[in-house]
Amino acid sequence: MSKALERRAKLREALIEAAERAIAAKGLGGLKTRELAQEIGVANGGVYNLVEDVDELILRVGSRTLARLDASLSLAEIGGAAAPREMLVRIAVAYCDFAADNLELWRALFEHRMQPGKPVPEWAITEQMELFRHIYKPLAALFPQRSPAQFGVTARSLFSAVHGMVALGLEHKLIAVPIGALRSEIATLTRAMVDGLTARKE
Repeated sequence: MSKALERRAKLREALIEAAERAIAAKGLGGLKTRELAQEIGVANGGVYNLVEDVDELILRVGSRTLARLDASLSLAEIGGAAAPREMLVRIAVAYCDFAADNLELWRALFEHRMQPGKPVPEWAITEQMELFRHIYKPLAALFPQRSPAQFGVTARSLFSAVHGMVALGLEHKLIAVPIGALRSEIATLTRAMVDGLTARKE
C-alpha cells in the first residue's frame, strides 16, 4: 500500500472513530461533519474524500456497533445452560444490557434514515441480518420441522417484542423502567413467548 493510501486509510478510520464518539455522546443530532473534520485535522470538505456521504459514515459507525452487539450476543449464547429456551432468554437480556450500555449508538441503528431515494447498501443489510443467527440456532432446536422461512418469521416476532420493550423501557420519560426490572420483565416475556410457541408446535 502506498503512503498516500495508507494515510487515507488511517484518516478514514479516525473519522469513523470520531463519528462514533460524537454519536455516543450526543446522538445522531450531535454528528457535525465540520467538527469531525477539525478533530481529525482535514479540511471540512475533506470528509467526503474519506466517505461517500454522511449516510455511509453513519452506516460505518453502525457496523462497529453491530460487531460489538454480535460479540455480546455470542457470549450470552455460551454463558449458561444449552437449553434453547434459556439461551433465548439470555440473548434477549444481553440485547437489553447492550442497549442500556450503548444507548445512543444503539438508537442510531434504528433512527438513521437514508437520503430519499437512496437504498441501504447490501453490505449493511447483510450485517444486520447476520445477527438473527443468534435467534435461529435455539429456534431450530425447539422447532426442527420448521422451514427457514418459518424461522425467519418467528425470529422477527421475538425480536420485535423484545426490541419494543427495550426501546420503551429505556426512554428517558415517564414510561422508563429501572434496568433491573426491565431485564426481569424481558426474561419473563421471552419465556412466555417460547412456551406459547411450544404449546402450539406443529
